[in-house]
Amino acid sequence: MNNAKDYFCSMEMPVIIYISDRPLILTGEKSTLPPEYINAATLFSPTDEEIAQTISLLDRNELPLAVFRHHSVPALFETVKGHFTVYEAAGGLITNDADEVLLMFRRGKWDLPKGKLDDGETLEACALREVQEETGLQNVSLSHKITETFHYYPLKDKRILKHSHWYRMFFTGTELTVPQIEEDILDIQWIRPENLGKYMAYSYENIREVFLKADYKL
Repeated sequence: MNNAKDYFCSMEMPVIIYISDRPLILTGEKSTLPPEYINAATLFSPTDEEIAQTISLLDRNELPLAVFRHHSVPALFETVKGHFTVYEAAGGLITNDADEVLLMFRRGKWDLPKGKLDDGETLEACALREVQEETGLQNVSLSHKITETFHYYPLKDKRILKHSHWYRMFFTGTELTVPQIEEDILDIQWIRPENLGKYMAYSYENIREVFLKADYKL
């Protein structure tokens, strides 16, 4: 599953794009949504102008969340994607022999290691490379795919939509973590699962989604 098209062809379910940590939900015309989305601002088959306006409102924190409904979620995503520069990325949720989870402190938030896919690189190779570069851990093995997330961030004059592929990983070595300072990583810690909720209060919604899809209780 190496691109967004494969992602949408594989499932018929709502897809969430986080715009400055506020959810934009893409879903079918008659799909049932969780209760917290029932009263959200909703547009059916939105025009390009409506899409652009909604993205701007979410980005400026003038709208807490929004829902776009369409008879074809893949077609809707292709339209929404046209408002961004899309980056493919991969990363990992890493545990050790004590079942602790690795978290990194970067730019004021607790995060998971991930990074942009290089030309000709597989998603699995990208995920392992980024984990090794950002954490300094070399004895890491890759297991199964957990989920995929979408989030926006500004980069100079571009609107970036990062499509991140997340993998479960296991650390079996003895080396210490080495934060990649040039990537603004200031601290790395191994966290007990029962303490994750405290850290997730200072994380991102898409990172919370990864943990929930991996069956952690936050």
